[in-house]
Formats: sequence, structure tokens, C-alpha cells
Amino acid sequence: MSEKVILAYSGGLDTTAIIPWLKENYGYEVICCCIDCGQEEELDGLEERALSCGASKLYIEDVTDEFADDFIMPCVQAGSVYENKYLLGTSMARPLIAKKLVEIARKEGATAICHGATGKGNDQIRFELGIKAMAPDLKIIAAWRDDKWTMDSRESEIAYCKEHGIHLPFSADQSYSRDRNLWHISHEGLELEDPANEPNYDHLLVLGVAPEKAPEEGEYVTMTFEAGVPKTLNGKEMKVSDIIRELNRLGGKHGIGIVDIVENRVVGMKSRGVYETPGGTILMEAHAQLEELVLDRATMEAKKDMAERLAQIVYEGKWFTPLCDAIKAFVASTQEYVTGEVKFKLYKGNIIKAGTTSPYSLYSESLASFTTGDLYDHHDAGGFITLFGLPLAVRAMKLTEAGKPKYSFE
Repeated sequence: MSEKVILAYSGGLDTTAIIPWLKENYGYEVICCCIDCGQEEELDGLEERALSCGASKLYIEDVTDEFADDFIMPCVQAGSVYENKYLLGTSMARPLIAKKLVEIARKEGATAICHGATGKGNDQIRFELGIKAMAPDLKIIAAWRDDKWTMDSRESEIAYCKEHGIHLPFSADQSYSRDRNLWHISHEGLELEDPANEPNYDHLLVLGVAPEKAPEEGEYVTMTFEAGVPKTLNGKEMKVSDIIRELNRLGGKHGIGIVDIVENRVVGMKSRGVYETPGGTILMEAHAQLEELVLDRATMEAKKDMAERLAQIVYEGKWFTPLCDAIKAFVASTQEYVTGEVKFKLYKGNIIKAGTTSPYSLYSESLASFTTGDLYDHHDAGGFITLFGLPLAVRAMKLTEAGKPKYSFE
């Protein structure tokens, strides 16, 4: 019997061409596996396509809830954003996909896993680090880096498939390269390849509209959280994945969460893309608004550092590492009292605060006001400032004594 290979299958042109290529060049029995992280209509017709191309079987694994609960929420709670803009939509999904590929490989007794990520991108790293962390014995076939892979364009892949009698629902016309899941959709290619070009949003956007085309009337949204996890949206209790879906609808309607970024890929190059993350942008902002009330200053400062570190870790595909586990554990410990209600207004690309409450709020109106109360005596600030500024005063004195004052006013 032929050895089995698990192919990470999206149904797109690349992975469709890989099916006959694997059989022809390696003699494998090809088992396709599509991991559903919320791709919506992109899954239509996959089984028929995979089997007609020579696969012996297709798994479609719905992991949307696991994606929302175990991969999205730790990053939301951390407030992790890569290079100040990218909300990690693709990055968070890849380790989960790798996990499921390994599970199915074990179930099927496969000896290899194949993916169609290119040799220039980040996804090859994310897939392969995940597989190595869980199943170092499995062979990894990266088609685009394989010496036996001779196709170098969309046209050559289409020609290869036609030679093998495969009917394709694709054309040779160029289009954006997209990745979609519950959290976001990314766009690369066409006019975006030149950073000097403005994105053609009328042609590009899928989840929503540009802010200038959003409704003239704003819309209020209310959310509640318990221990850092969203529980209700506009008074209705929902699971996290459904909250994200509804926030995607609301955010898309009002032009929320459109990001145009030139980012630094792990492999060393810069790439330009547009990300639509309407629901994710709202969820992260709502969570941050609540943390403003309940987290103390020192914890917020430490958490900010951890958020940036986690973003880099996730972007680089290092989800299954001790450091990632440790940072997630720290973040989880900060969420115990992140409970309360957040209200905001969506208006033409903006998320406008409209009130936040929490039973664990550290905000004290009596302390924050200009009146003097029992907990705070204005006179105490004098001694505090003296000690707080002591290093500055000592340094100035010593420099003056040495004849080298730092600041001169002559």
C-alpha cells in the first residue's frame, strides 16, 4: 500500500495542483484536510473538487469555536497587535491548523504532511514549527520549496491541471491573494504590491465598506465581559464565535477595522497588505476599555510589554513554545477582575466610548476630583515629588560642582 500524506487543503489553485503532483512525484495516497476556521462560502464544493483531483478522502474540520476560545481570546486578552496595526488574523489560525493536521495524520497513520505555502511567506514557518513541536517524526513537504515542483505561476499551475484532466473553476485572470477566517480577511497583490498606490476599496473590501460609505447615523453597541471573556452583545448572551460574527457585521457596516500596512515578514522582506478586521477591532477596543478601569498601573505596564512580545511570538509561528505558554499564563492571571459592561458608538470607522462600568473598577470619583478627601491630602504630594525627583536634583548638583552643568541659561 502507498504511504499516506495529509495535505492542508484550501480548495484553491495551489493545493488543487498539489494533489496530482504528490501522487505523480511521491506515489502517496493523498488525504486532503480543510480546517474550517470560519472561511464561510470558501468551503463550497471542496469535497467534489478534492476527490476529482485524485484525493482519496477529504476531511473538513470545523474548529471555529476552538479558534475563538483558545487562540483568539488569549491574544485579545493580551492586547497583542503586531507592529501596532496587524491583529494577527492569519497568524493565530495557523498553529490550530497545524494541530489538526497532526491529529488527522495520527488517525490515518500518515507519514507526511504537505502544505502549499510559498517560500517567501510567513505561513510556511507557522505550519512547520507547529508540526515540529507536536510530531517531529513526520515528514514535511513544502511543495513550493521542493526541487520537483516546477510550476512558477498561476498560468503554469492551470496548464499542469489541464494536462492531468482536471477541470478548474479558476481562470488565469489575476486577483487579490486573500486569506479569510472568523477573525479577518487579508488582501495582497494587484495595486497593493506598490506602496505608492491607494487601495481600490470599492473592488477590494469583502467584510464591509470604506468609512466614507458608512451610514450617516452612528450605532450604539453594549457588551459585557466576565473574567476577560465577552458574554453578551446588546443584551443577548452568545458564545464568543457568534459575538465575533455579529461584531463583524456591525463593524463592516460602519467601516471599522480596515488597516493598510507595510509589515516586516519573518523571512526578512517587507510586504504590503490590507486587512479587514471589523469585529476583532471592536472586541479588542471594548476589552481594552474595561481593563482601563480594573487593572492597576504596574500590571498594565507589564502587560503592555507582554502584549508586544506575544504578538511577535504568534506572528513568528512559535505558539507551541514554553515562552508562549508562560506569557499566556501571565495574561490569564490578569483577567480575574476584567468583568463589567462596555458601551460605545460605531460611526464612520470610529469606535467612540459611551460609558464603561465594572464592579471591580479602581476608579474613585472622590479621589479623581479636585476636592480633598480622607484618602488623599494635597500636602502629601510635596514630599512625594521631593523623593521622586531626588535623582534629578542630585545629578544637577554634582554636574554643577564639576563645572559641567547640563543646562545653561546664559
